[in-house]
Amino acid sequence: MRSITVTMNISLDGVVQGLGHPDEDTRGGFTHGGWGTWHQDEVLAQEMAKGMSRTGDMLLGRRTWQDFITAWAHREDGNPYTTRLNAVTKYVASASLDDVSAWQNSVLLRGDATRTVADLKAQDGNDLGIVGSAALVRSLHAAGLIDHYTLVVHPLTLGSGTRMFEGPAPLTQYRLTSSVTTTKGVIIARYDRC
Repeated sequence: MRSITVTMNISLDGVVQGLGHPDEDTRGGFTHGGWGTWHQDEVLAQEMAKGMSRTGDMLLGRRTWQDFITAWAHREDGNPYTTRLNAVTKYVASASLDDVSAWQNSVLLRGDATRTVADLKAQDGNDLGIVGSAALVRSLHAAGLIDHYTLVVHPLTLGSGTRMFEGPAPLTQYRLTSSVTTTKGVIIARYDRC
C-alpha cells in the first residue's frame, strides 16, 4: 500500500491560495498572489529540495496540474526541480479532464477523487506526494487517505483567500516528527497520522 504525503504552504490564518506568483489564482478577487515567495531563503530551499529528492510519484488536482504545466513542463533549464517534475509519474485526479497528454508521464484518474485515489493507494507502487491542490487535499483528508503533512507555515496573515480547510474537517490526530525554522521565520513542520 502506498502512503500519501501533502506538502502545503500556508499563512498563519490558513490561506493556501496563489502563493507562487501574482496572477496564479485570482479567484474570488484574491489580490495577494505571490506571497509564498516573500520569505524564501537557503534553509527553505534546502528543506524543499529534501522533499523533492525522495522517490515517489506525484498526485495533483486538475488546477494545480494545469498551473504546473505552465511553470515546469516546457523548461529546459537544468534546474533539479524541473528535471524531477518532468520525469516523475504525475497522477491527475479530475472529474472534468479528458486527456493529460500535454505533460509527459501524466496519468489521468478520472471520476470521484476519493474513490480513484483510494484505489491507487491500495495498489503496490511508489508513495504519493501532493503539492498544493487544496480541494483535493480536503476531500482526501475527509476520506482518511492522508498519511503525512509537511506544512510550510509563513509568518503572515492574508485576511482573505482559499483556506486549507474550509468548514469542519474530521477529527484526525497527527504527531510532529520534525520541524525546522528558516532564517525568515517560516516553520516547516512534518506530521504523521497517529
